[in-house]
Amino acid sequence: MYIWQSEPMPTSPSTILLVTPVWNDSSRLAVFGPELARVLASTALPIRWIIADDGSEKDDCARLAALLEKFAAVFPRVKLHFAAAHYGKGSVIREAWALDPQAEWLAFVDADGAVNAADTVALIESALAADCSVMGLRKRTAETQIKESLYRGLMHRAFLMVADIMLGLRSEDLQCGAKVLRAVDYRKIAPDLRENGLAFDSELLCALHHSGADWQEQPVNWTQKNGGKVHPLRDAWGMLKALNRVRKRFHG
Repeated sequence: MYIWQSEPMPTSPSTILLVTPVWNDSSRLAVFGPELARVLASTALPIRWIIADDGSEKDDCARLAALLEKFAAVFPRVKLHFAAAHYGKGSVIREAWALDPQAEWLAFVDADGAVNAADTVALIESALAADCSVMGLRKRTAETQIKESLYRGLMHRAFLMVADIMLGLRSEDLQCGAKVLRAVDYRKIAPDLRENGLAFDSELLCALHHSGADWQEQPVNWTQKNGGKVHPLRDAWGMLKALNRVRKRFHG
């Protein structure tokens, strides 16, 4: 078992902690990681990047360690954190965010690169400018493009319809894999978060809404990637059960 960088990270004023969760994802991070490292290195923002592994196989952990060296040569403020076991995306993101208890902003972006590096940094810049949490939004506009299969698009819209009925959130895209939160808002709700798996995003927004916190949604370019671990039909029943748990906890 690998354990590294599990202690709290040193902080600086207005630290932005960006987490990329991975689980047997070294091959996809090998494609997206260099792009993200280059873009992070080009900005003056005080960003710290944590690659947070959610209990990957030993060989994949070794590949992550090798990738870290390459990323650090471009963007030195990157660390690798290994969870003790595989619990889920929500669990490892919360665990990584807790490594810097003084960070003023908390963000995550998925390792597949569906949301590109430039749009990820643009979300962070918008959050700082507005002093408000900003969530990525998969939406076609004059400036943004969405590249996805018809099946994926239909399943996404069906999920949003069901989630809206069950949770009553004012969100156009609960599950987009890029979000930036004001840490003060997140820490108020952190003790109430329970979902470790795919419902993490939905629970997060539901808890923020329940607490009275506000957020903005910003369109991003989004490209469907191969090799994803989410299978809409296979995972649909588990997601419905998770949404029902969230509904009961926050709406009674």
